[in-house]
Amino acid sequence: MNDLGSINLTDVAVNLGGLRVLCDVNLSAHEGDLLALLGPNGAGKTTMLRTMLGLVKPVTGTVDVAGTSPRKAWRHIGYVPQRHEFAWDFPISVAGVVMTGRTRHIGWLRHPGKADHIAVRDALRTVGMSELANRTVGELSGGQRQRVLIARALATRPSVLLLDEPFTGVDMPTQEMLTELLCRLSAHGTTLVMTTHDLGQAMVTADRVCLVNRTVIADSTPEKLRDPAVWMKAFGVSANSPLLAMVGAGESVHA
Repeated sequence: MNDLGSINLTDVAVNLGGLRVLCDVNLSAHEGDLLALLGPNGAGKTTMLRTMLGLVKPVTGTVDVAGTSPRKAWRHIGYVPQRHEFAWDFPISVAGVVMTGRTRHIGWLRHPGKADHIAVRDALRTVGMSELANRTVGELSGGQRQRVLIARALATRPSVLLLDEPFTGVDMPTQEMLTELLCRLSAHGTTLVMTTHDLGQAMVTADRVCLVNRTVIADSTPEKLRDPAVWMKAFGVSANSPLLAMVGAGESVHA
């Protein structure tokens, strides 16, 4: 039986614009995992997500999601892009945005059916946005917009949820709400992979942390990922960098 929550990248290399941006990537996740991809700007984190989505084709290696190729697994994958990628000035309601997540399920030029409306209702309830279903998205706060994007992805009822920088630009109460939501989805069996620049948040939220800089530098639980050398290698920082203390590795540098 296929593990619908599985992700497997084996010896993956990716070129963009003729340049090698990922090489020798080996990474896996399984049902209920909450995996954080951490690395500096330009490390290839978003490219890795796009490769899992099938939007980027590797030049070598294999990618399997839900037991098949990403392009065949689209029914099982939800994607939450960075918030700035959405046109928030478009005159559409919250429920309308969430319904767009089901476009491929509905089919082009077809009207949503009962199952589609139920999926949208359930997704909005999951992220706590039911009362704002008819609000125009341009009126929403940054945190509310982030919840709408997550609801749009959840409307497909995915077994795998990929999130690109979900904590960027949201206040602390929203961070806490999103953290609780992601942990709840993980506990119910959804596999989550997220990129984030919020290292501290990742270290207390994720089951596993993967340090990325064009390849996988380290992959372990937050508790075991305390060797300062791997953080220094991944982020290109010195032994005196505050980053090490932030992730709980600093105390080991001069031991």
